[in-house]
Amino acid sequence: MNELDIKECLCDEEDSPLAYMADRIPAGFPSPSQGMASDAIDLNRELISNPSSTFCAKVMGDSMVEYGIYDGDLLIIDKSLPPVDGCVAVCFIDGEFTVKCLSLECGKLYLVPGNKAYRPIEVPEGCNFQVWGIVTHIIKNMLTRAL
Repeated sequence: MNELDIKECLCDEEDSPLAYMADRIPAGFPSPSQGMASDAIDLNRELISNPSSTFCAKVMGDSMVEYGIYDGDLLIIDKSLPPVDGCVAVCFIDGEFTVKCLSLECGKLYLVPGNKAYRPIEVPEGCNFQVWGIVTHIIKNMLTRAL
């Protein structure tokens, strides 16, 4: 894959917002429901801070499973955020795209997978390398996990 095909990934602002339950849902013991949808939520506003520099991409592969990123997940990626040690980023290295965790060690940059089956990739000086953006959110299809 030599080109990144960027397409609109979320609803337009003029589309109807989704129903939203204002109360948080406990992940521990069940509690009585406070009611159903009481408000609306705009996913663009909730998930995207910088619309003009944000794009989405689907994940292919299993190299980031320890970060909770699985094959088929949809990533929201912000090109305006600075890359920092420890962030998950979409990178372009020697003609290929990859999503990895950035790690600076002893003045060297590594692209670290989230799967022990894969080794970190050292980014040598002078190679064709660019951080395309920082992963800000992961959207998952939970139905495919259950089947």
